[in-house]
Amino acid sequence: MSVSSESRSIDEGVKIGHVHLKVADLERSLAFYCDVLGFHITQRYGDSAVFIAAGDYHHHIGLNTWQSKGGSPPPPGTTGLYHTAILYPTRPALADALRRVMAAGLVLEGAADHGVSEALYLRDPDNNGIELYWDRPREQWPVDSRGYLQMRSDRLDLDNLLSEVNANLQRMRLIALSRWENEGGALPEPVALELNPEQIHP
Repeated sequence: MSVSSESRSIDEGVKIGHVHLKVADLERSLAFYCDVLGFHITQRYGDSAVFIAAGDYHHHIGLNTWQSKGGSPPPPGTTGLYHTAILYPTRPALADALRRVMAAGLVLEGAADHGVSEALYLRDPDNNGIELYWDRPREQWPVDSRGYLQMRSDRLDLDNLLSEVNANLQRMRLIALSRWENEGGALPEPVALELNPEQIHP
């Protein structure tokens, strides 16, 4: 298929508007996306689908059980969505997301400083990959001498990230960490990447 020079580039204003996920249990998914991450419901479609959003947008995430009620995640080796990336506006907002995740007793799969962003990785109840991240200002993005991005995957200092949270939220974090320690739990340390700049190894 040939592409003319006039149609080669997509309009720079185009954005990914929302993601729609097939889930096994709607209420279980709402407990994760709304109760833990803080999204709110904007519309329900009976007991089989729901739209959720941050702020006043119509929906950032759709959840449905139309073809997946009671189902199980696809096995390894199959194609599909690698992860859904949720962009936070500031570093303190990402820090609050980490605080929410820890307070809920959820375990991160990994965390990384990609140079252009700082990111946390975990799984939702249906084993869908979730990335929570914030972008550094564009002028701070690492580039080479030709102007090409040089993304990386360095270890992200979670304590430093959490220092963005105010004193009251910091107290909540300490309570969550104390509970984890009593139960023998701990966050896994992320491993630096060699090939895939978004892959995080357990």
